[in-house]
Amino acid sequence: MTSTTAQPVLFVVGAGPGLGMAVARAFGQRGHRVAIASRSADRHPAYLAELRALGIDAEAFVVDAARPGSLIDAAAAVVERFGRIDVAYYGAGAPVDLAPITELTPEAATGALGTVAPVVEFATAVLPELRAHDGALVLVGGLSSVVPMPHLGALTLVAAAYRAYALNLHAALAPEGVYAGTLTVGGMIAGGDIAASVAASSPAQDYSAITLQPGDLAETVVALVTERSAPEAVVDVIS
Repeated sequence: MTSTTAQPVLFVVGAGPGLGMAVARAFGQRGHRVAIASRSADRHPAYLAELRALGIDAEAFVVDAARPGSLIDAAAAVVERFGRIDVAYYGAGAPVDLAPITELTPEAATGALGTVAPVVEFATAVLPELRAHDGALVLVGGLSSVVPMPHLGALTLVAAAYRAYALNLHAALAPEGVYAGTLTVGGMIAGGDIAASVAASSPAQDYSAITLQPGDLAETVVALVTERSAPEAVVDVIS
């Protein structure tokens, strides 16, 4: 693929073998150049090989979302490499205490809500580019933001915060021609790290009824960005 600065650029944070790479493929095959970012630098060569084999101009960046400033540095590196950012996708995981909600402590709540700060840093880092190119921002969150799941404890706070942030960004940015939204996922994503971990811990269990295909979810992200009519898409095979 011939690379020009006029071609749109997708910036994926949380590029993993499931949804992150599916989003990269979906946008890349529609003409976007692709910047993937994650902590797992050892995975990047295979990811890049896959994308480039599809004719996608792609580059990888190492980012630690938990380290303040890392996402800002990564966004600057993406702009330096590609010249712009048009679509920004955030799917990085946030490890939190999964004790039941009735056992949640103030300390655990404080720690969990601290994992929302990287999402705000990400949005802050990419917004100048999105404003310059009428771009789009999509966050991925969990179903506990809309369906009570008390067994997930502090994770419900994180999911709710992601969703509220995305919906309020949508309201604030829509008049400027910038899209912001969220994909709320209720199910295990095939091929992803969580699905692999769950399958390894319970190999005899059949999880097919609650498994979602990453390619289908990626198409939902594409629809959010291209149609720009709804601030949220909820895909639920659990409740």
